Amino acid sequence: MQLAQLVETSRLVTETSRRLEKIDLLAALLRQAPVQEIETVAAYLSGRTRQSRIGVGYAALRDAQAPPAGQPSLEIGEVDRVLDTLAGTAGRGSDRQKRELLHSLFLRATGPEQAFLTGMIHGELRQGAMEGVMLEALAQAFSANPARVRRAAMLSGDIVPIARLLAEGGEAALDRCDIQLFRPVQPMLAQTADDVEGALQDLGAAALEYKFDGARVQVHRSGDDVRVYSRALNDVTPAVPEIVEAARQLPARDLIFEGEVLALTRAGRPQPFQVTARRFGRKLDLERMRAELPLTPFWFDLLYLDGQSLIDEPQRRRFSELSELVPPETVVPHLLTGDSIAAGEFLREALERGHEGIMAKATEAGYAAGARGQSWLKVKKAHTLDLVILAAEWGNGRRQGWLSNLHLGARDTEKGGFAMLGKTFKGLTDEMLRWQTEELLKLEIGRDSYTVYVEPKIVAEIAFSNIQISPRYASGLALRFARVKRYRTDKTPEQADTFQTVQKMAEQ
Repeated sequence: MQLAQLVETSRLVTETSRRLEKIDLLAALLRQAPVQEIETVAAYLSGRTRQSRIGVGYAALRDAQAPPAGQPSLEIGEVDRVLDTLAGTAGRGSDRQKRELLHSLFLRATGPEQAFLTGMIHGELRQGAMEGVMLEALAQAFSANPARVRRAAMLSGDIVPIARLLAEGGEAALDRCDIQLFRPVQPMLAQTADDVEGALQDLGAAALEYKFDGARVQVHRSGDDVRVYSRALNDVTPAVPEIVEAARQLPARDLIFEGEVLALTRAGRPQPFQVTARRFGRKLDLERMRAELPLTPFWFDLLYLDGQSLIDEPQRRRFSELSELVPPETVVPHLLTGDSIAAGEFLREALERGHEGIMAKATEAGYAAGARGQSWLKVKKAHTLDLVILAAEWGNGRRQGWLSNLHLGARDTEKGGFAMLGKTFKGLTDEMLRWQTEELLKLEIGRDSYTVYVEPKIVAEIAFSNIQISPRYASGLALRFARVKRYRTDKTPEQADTFQTVQKMAEQ
């Protein structure tokens, strides 16, 4: 298949705001794709490369630009092979080799193809083909039940392999997509409730749990083989040996379970998230770090036990099985109640002990991997949103030389891209200023006299007082008194809050 066909479909998808029309356009192209290219086509239509990371920065792309070709000639397969080569190019002289490879590719690309490739490699492709739309397009293209396609993608952790399964075997092939050991499942997510009364009104009698400000982990064990995955599904096993040891001591052979790990003070209170996060990604002095900053797990869900998937079982059974399996002191503090007074007291206790708030979970609900539904609700003390940093402005005075004022964006699941909700420089410590300046400059895609624009890859938790109408921003909304609480290095941009959530909060 020619790249030009895909680029034209992308253009048409971008130009329509109608969801059903987007789905029709995507499905038509997916049906035409050869089986051996379907994974690449699905990835490109989703706005990303099949390789995920190819190690090409803004400067390399800028230097690789070339005059556009007059006629389209690039095949999707050969573009994918070039990106494979780029992803595997490392070591001395690799920067020059990557620039040469990219330049050769861009010499053969037309203007629209160059723009598409640049946007896709940058992660800045704005075509409105978000994952939900792509899942429905795959279902339509291969006459499959959308709910089955969505579930298969969540259990597989990615939409791309699902495209190949459907192309090769139709809906029946999705039977192979069930929870499996050592294949991390996308975490179930929670909506926000304004207060405990609202949460109980929505759920009825609910299972309440402390909401921690720690690092969420998913642990897979088969015999003595243990793997620990982060919220973003990265393998973090080497960084958390005490979690591995704890998993090996449990009276089961095969299991998948979830929890939150915290660094606690000597008094047993939670350390700030940034302190806990120091343990992740550490490769040196691990034993010293473990001694200085031990991690304590609190488990809250069980997804698989000795050959049996529990993912479709109600929360009450999963939690009961978990409670019988792990030591009592490692079970998340919990309360089953439908009484708002008892729930309010439980929230007060959680906050007094230094935690973020509480979770309220529907006891009859299964585990909706990757979904942010109404079965789990989070209740916090203050309004917060997890937003993506779109740009940052250079600071003045004491902050001269540091990137300070942050541009905040929420995922727009209807139009694609990010809706800007204002700026903030509040809440930033000197350490955060140093960190964000270093990390944001690595993601630079352009700048003007006072602003550095970046790839939307860093997520921050933003606290605010309320949401107000603002003609200043294209989104029409802005956060009032926004301040940075912390950077969410455990979250990907795809897990940030959506503009649709912000709109709903504003209406309320």
